[in-house]
Amino acid sequence: MRSDTQHFKCTIDGPVARIALNRPERKNPLTFESYAELRDWFRDLHYDDEVHAVVFLPNGGNFSSGGDVHDIIGPLTQMSMKELLAFTRMTGDLVKAMIHCGKPIIAAVEGICAGAGAIIAMASDLRVATPDAKVAFLFNRVGLAGCDMGACAMLPRIIGQGRANELLYLGRSMSAEEGHAWGFFNRLSDAAELESVAMELAERICAGPTFANAMTKTMLAQEWSMSLDQAIEAEAQAQAICMQGNDFRRAYEAFAAKKKPVFEGD
Repeated sequence: MRSDTQHFKCTIDGPVARIALNRPERKNPLTFESYAELRDWFRDLHYDDEVHAVVFLPNGGNFSSGGDVHDIIGPLTQMSMKELLAFTRMTGDLVKAMIHCGKPIIAAVEGICAGAGAIIAMASDLRVATPDAKVAFLFNRVGLAGCDMGACAMLPRIIGQGRANELLYLGRSMSAEEGHAWGFFNRLSDAAELESVAMELAERICAGPTFANAMTKTMLAQEWSMSLDQAIEAEAQAQAICMQGNDFRRAYEAFAAKKKPVFEGD
């Protein structure tokens, strides 16, 4: 997996990739280039057999302030409809790439997490945050709809329809305490321990049956559009595939020997 990225930081430690936007002096806004590079990186991640989890970190005390006012929002006001649609599809493709990358993603949120930054956190599988974290889906505050990059589909599924309505209509910040109580954040942590908490989650995931974890991520995404009968049948097929894997056999043999299984992802 590539770690020589130009528009965001990337460090790969064994099975865990750590990434972070790299403009801390501006609270880590996204640019046209960083959107595209993140999209391509997550697309490539799908084919990487060495990385099994991603931790998306803050930088300089903030997660991301969203699309850069000068580098993105200003130019967008001068674009044609064709150009605008190419941009909005490209940003949506980042979310699709995150969902379909096959690896659990943990967002470690500190400070400002707004606009597209909030979307990146939302599109992650697990989210941890510091008590000062503020998440804002602030699209309507810049004259846009709240239906950006999948927010109207995904956010209600995480925190509930009524709460999502409030955040998307008002564009107000969700505090860390609200986010934790509403199920957006899995846990809260002091800033000094945030990365270690996120890494611990990633390492626990990587110590598990990584092929089966990838299957879980796939089914979580696919079952959104299924009926209950379809979902049960799809899970029967997915589980049967996993039962043919060596990790299933290893788990049984370890249980029989009263030992802890050591999974290898095959």
